[in-house]
Amino acid sequence: MNLLQTSLGRLPLFNPVTVASGTFGTEYGSFYDLNRLGAYVSKTITNDPKAGNPCPRLFETEAGLLNSIGLQNPGIDLFIKEHLPLLREKLSIPIIVSFSGSSVSEFRRMLIQLDNCVGISAYEVNISCPNVENEGIAFGVDAGIVSELVKTLRAETERELIIKLSPNVTDIASIAKSAEESGADSLALINTVFGMAIDPKTGKSRIKRGIAGYSGPAIKPIALANVYKVAQAVQIPILAMGGISTWQDALEFFYAGASAIAVGTASFYDPLAPIRCLEGLETYLKDTDIPLCDLIGSISF
Repeated sequence: MNLLQTSLGRLPLFNPVTVASGTFGTEYGSFYDLNRLGAYVSKTITNDPKAGNPCPRLFETEAGLLNSIGLQNPGIDLFIKEHLPLLREKLSIPIIVSFSGSSVSEFRRMLIQLDNCVGISAYEVNISCPNVENEGIAFGVDAGIVSELVKTLRAETERELIIKLSPNVTDIASIAKSAEESGADSLALINTVFGMAIDPKTGKSRIKRGIAGYSGPAIKPIALANVYKVAQAVQIPILAMGGISTWQDALEFFYAGASAIAVGTASFYDPLAPIRCLEGLETYLKDTDIPLCDLIGSISF
């Protein structure tokens, strides 16, 4: 019996450990076999190539990382032509393609283009990135717009639709419920929270654009609370992320209601973090003889 088996909606996963979009590339394959992961999530792609935001756009704080990368990516055409074939060649696990658009119609065009490609198991629809003006965040804060977008995309694909939510909203549960009612198969949360750092000696912002996305250990309690709130509001599975670096962190998210987890910032300082999480979870479940499915949402008070 595979104690680690789980699923995200219509997408079965051999184990619950994947990687957060934008924090991980196939170069990590030099450290371990990437096919040990439950799935692979691509960096978010956009319709047109993006050079990203000006530097400095990364700053390490006392307990996390500020980033203002700005969705730097090669654009959908080059991704399909060059990057996707390489992923298909290297990976036998599910490939989840993360993408973002600047309008409902652009999201739709991108999905149709991707849906004509083989080798994609699911889509992570990024409506929550706080770093790019007029994209992501404009969709993720409004339940009505989220509903319109999800309904539009649902009509165009039979593949798994994972809607990635932002914590930078008043009521994440209502937005999650709107996504579920409109046809989402599962939800991903959380994206980065807003953060900032200033050099106390000069008064100069550590990030060129000022406000950035904050990730890492410091946001785990925020992510955990958001996952719990959403899990209480919806019936569809949750892919959880936000400060996860150990298997014990992952267990907390399963108890809160997540069906799978993604390791992000931790991979920057420990490339083996996802595998350490996986191995720790496997040992724990074997020692306790408890399948993962029995832990999901089993928090007690």
